[in-house]
Amino acid sequence: MQYEPVKQRLGKLFGRYLFTRRVFYRLLDILLLRTWHVHRELRRYGCANRGKALRVLDAGSGLGQYSWYLARRFPSWDITATDINEEAISDSQDFFRRSGVTNVSFRTGDLAEFVEPGTYDLVLSVDVMEHIEEDTRVFQNLCRSMKPGGMLLISTPSDQGGSDVHGTGEQSFIEEHVRDGYNRDEIEKKLKDAGFHYVESKYTYGKPGSVAWRISMKYPITWLGRF
Repeated sequence: MQYEPVKQRLGKLFGRYLFTRRVFYRLLDILLLRTWHVHRELRRYGCANRGKALRVLDAGSGLGQYSWYLARRFPSWDITATDINEEAISDSQDFFRRSGVTNVSFRTGDLAEFVEPGTYDLVLSVDVMEHIEEDTRVFQNLCRSMKPGGMLLISTPSDQGGSDVHGTGEQSFIEEHVRDGYNRDEIEKKLKDAGFHYVESKYTYGKPGSVAWRISMKYPITWLGRF
């Protein structure tokens, strides 16, 4: 099925009012298990860089929930949110402006072309790489866009069934995904080849996470996609 149209409909439904969009972000935080892991790593990074005014790139910002989290938790950070979807960028920009958030700027851009050499201390990319065929080029661009000693934090489906594909020739639950997911050796090699010196990867979901994902995301999204 096509996941993006369903996501955009939900965004529009909850995005009509400031309060409902904040509630929507909170629901995503609760329902998406990956958010717990991402937030934990961001808090660790924030504690290690306490008091510093950092530049951050939200690469593939989507509905803007991670930029929202970063902007509120780390108000001294200068955050750039970029996404290839012009409508998503416009909606997020309007919501952040009306909410009085001033430390986030929004740009429409293709990560396969986006390069700002030596600019960012931290690059965040959540549920993006599974949509991009030219992943090696994107990794290279992100590496070039980071300052020396910067950090890249990625969350993406794995080869453990991240897009609910388990057999050869079986169609992905989410048709926009260009790959089912990475295995650890594969993504580590691609990142090192792109120029990253220290790479650490880990599986975070496990069986409980897989069950939670189906209950909280796959089945509801499949049901909504019928309308």
